[in-house]
Amino acid sequence: MGLIVLELDISYDYVGRRNLEHVEALKENPVDPNQIVIGYGRGLMVIWDLEKQCARHHIPATQQLESVWWTEDGSYILSSHSDGSYCRWMVEGDDVNEDEEKSDIPYGHFPCKAISKIVQLPTEKGPPFLLFSGGMPRASYGDRHCITVIHSKTHEALDFTSRIIDFFVIRGGPQHTGDPSALVVLVEEELVVIDLQTEDWPVIQTPYLVPLHSSAITCSHHISAIPLKLWERVIAAGLLQSTHYSKKPWPIIGGQNLAPDPPQRDLMLTGHEDGTVCFWDASGVCLYPMYKLSTAIVFHTDTDPNDNLNQGTEGEWPPFRKVGCFDPYSDDPRLGIQKIHLCKYSGYLTVAGTAGQILVLELNDEAAEQIVEAKVVDLLLGQEGFRWKGHTRLDVREDPVLFPPGFQPFALVQCQPPAVVTALVLHTEWKLVAFGTSHGFGLYDYQQKNNVFIRCTLNPMDQLAMEGPLSRVKSIKKSLRQSFRRIRRSRVSLRKHHVNNAAKLQDANARLEAELAEMELAPVQRKIEARSSDDSFTGLVRTLYFADTFLSDSSHNTPSLWAGTNGGCVFAYMLRLPPIEHRADEPITAQPAKEIQLMHRAPVVGIAVLDGHGAPLPEALEVAHDLARSPDMHGSHHLLVISEEQFKVFTLPKVSAKMKLKLTAMDGSRVRRVGIAWFGSSRSEDYGESGLVVLTNQGDIHVVSLPAVKLQVQYPCIRREDVSGIASCVFTKHGQGFYLISPSEFERFSVSTRNQVEPRCLVEVPLYSGTTRQHRPPPDKVSSSHGNARHDSEDAESAARRVMEHALLNDEKVLQEIQKSLEGDQTSFLENHIKSAVA
Repeated sequence: MGLIVLELDISYDYVGRRNLEHVEALKENPVDPNQIVIGYGRGLMVIWDLEKQCARHHIPATQQLESVWWTEDGSYILSSHSDGSYCRWMVEGDDVNEDEEKSDIPYGHFPCKAISKIVQLPTEKGPPFLLFSGGMPRASYGDRHCITVIHSKTHEALDFTSRIIDFFVIRGGPQHTGDPSALVVLVEEELVVIDLQTEDWPVIQTPYLVPLHSSAITCSHHISAIPLKLWERVIAAGLLQSTHYSKKPWPIIGGQNLAPDPPQRDLMLTGHEDGTVCFWDASGVCLYPMYKLSTAIVFHTDTDPNDNLNQGTEGEWPPFRKVGCFDPYSDDPRLGIQKIHLCKYSGYLTVAGTAGQILVLELNDEAAEQIVEAKVVDLLLGQEGFRWKGHTRLDVREDPVLFPPGFQPFALVQCQPPAVVTALVLHTEWKLVAFGTSHGFGLYDYQQKNNVFIRCTLNPMDQLAMEGPLSRVKSIKKSLRQSFRRIRRSRVSLRKHHVNNAAKLQDANARLEAELAEMELAPVQRKIEARSSDDSFTGLVRTLYFADTFLSDSSHNTPSLWAGTNGGCVFAYMLRLPPIEHRADEPITAQPAKEIQLMHRAPVVGIAVLDGHGAPLPEALEVAHDLARSPDMHGSHHLLVISEEQFKVFTLPKVSAKMKLKLTAMDGSRVRRVGIAWFGSSRSEDYGESGLVVLTNQGDIHVVSLPAVKLQVQYPCIRREDVSGIASCVFTKHGQGFYLISPSEFERFSVSTRNQVEPRCLVEVPLYSGTTRQHRPPPDKVSSSHGNARHDSEDAESAARRVMEHALLNDEKVLQEIQKSLEGDQTSFLENHIKSAVA
């Protein structure tokens, strides 16, 4: 009688729809398409006959159900559960063994997380592959995102750094019915494909959908028209980094790319929070990874650079193996890359970081072991009374470091205080690097490894510049004091205006009438209050610029360095370079030449020098490689200063204002990003114009003509609320741009009619979309005379089956039928036992 009571309790527990809960899983019988297994949340599984519209078997599981899998031969059903276990149920013809043949908790007897999905696939000459997601011990590894793969004696827990969404297995053979060949895993931050046919199951390199944000993107830099030699060297260095990937080709066919070959080779460089710089092929629609540079190896960090993160400790259980390239954690936030500048002609690269470090690197095709010595630069010039409250500088390794082939550092400049580097520029023809922070700027000769000069721009009243970017402390008193000062200045100016207004009203009206009679009516401009010199970060250097132009007189051109600050100040230094034969011995000297203070003290975001024809000066070594014409040195040069509020042109060498374009006064917007681009004609290959491409804080793109400095067109581009997208925008030299629409996606746009990049592809869909699985016919229907009829009606049966499967999820009659069958099983069970007891 005890056995009878137990069976009654189990059966009665599933009576009623509320106890069944929702449908958790649905799977078709691979052998007989007329049978499906329906799994309910409480653990009950029902084998349903689609043809007879009835329940054939019930499989009562005691744990909450997560997923089911029907083996390929139709003999077993696997179920995974919320307690980290999975069960194997034998299906023999019309009978089901309700006692599970195998119940296993793979990762121990302690409480485990749920196994959300389980898959078992056979192999031709060996044991099957068993794959499942989840099941980790809750207390020790509950935060891990793992997929376990078990085959023969190999057992690995593939550890991902983001949440697993789904996975499936690609099988070999022409009909995809052979041995498992690849595991495709979609996680929250990337797509990972693992080769299951190669030893150690390596990862197949992703040709697209590569996570740009493997570490958070902190800056970006675009270079157009890369020379072929540099391109091939970068690719060769990147191939040496890909030896741990599988040699198998990408197993997913995504269609055909019909886009023509790109007219030029473009590079996109992204700097990341963990101190890496990624090189991307930006010539076409997709960004393809080419090479990855790590700067953390130069400094002492918490992680040993020789550690292999992909290998778990021997004997560790569970046997974890790190997979995927997404790594959101940084060992040290000071490693973050803030500025990048690459010279495509010489192969020199300079990067600057969060802790005031500036690295100069050279492309080398061979590995090299060397010591990188740091040159400390005191931007405060020994001023007393200032105390740095931010982070400390990074400790440089004193021992020789083995650098792999690729970009290798040979010079290091360390700014003191170690503030974020806000401006960086490289001139490889003069072998100079200029850098700037919130405290000043300096010039470094990387050939002689000496400082040329240092200029402190720190405002004595600016205490926030001493706190650093990682400090969360901000003086509320100072902010309130600045606000009250602005209000007081406005009131004083209004009071003075009212006092003198009565005396000068008649004279002003007469002068206004005369001006209106002689000139056109200008657009309405709003009044812009001048910014206070006491505002925070006025000494922050926003832009640096090298130019060979006229500073002392109009007959002798000389190399120069220009710097623009957050307080609307422009500094110009005249440089004296020794002859080439004495360049390695004689020092470079610099002396102040010009200083400009803008009236409204708006931050200077860009500086450019225009030659005698009004064209921007070419880049370093661009003329030497016959890729640009020599600048006109006979006509007068002009200095273009771009602030957040206006564009102003000055004559050189006198530095007198010539013309300006007010942007903020017209529409209230402010300049956030600016670049010089060449706009080629879409009708004539030989004609083009240079212009300024400007992005405002409203998300609008403006194109300004040069040298006339007139507004040409305006387009809405980025939502004004998307502050991070505006801050991440970078322009190309041919009228295109990139900005982040999410932490992992770049949006590409173009304002040029000639240079446009758009996707052109073709996805071929097979005409026959019926099922390709070869089902074994039921025994009562094996007949050659009905073979053709069954083949002709396969599409109709497949469509009807899909409709029926969908109806099973919501059909009340189906649920009632299942309940009746359960009740019928109870009645028949009791009758049989009563008869046997009477007998």
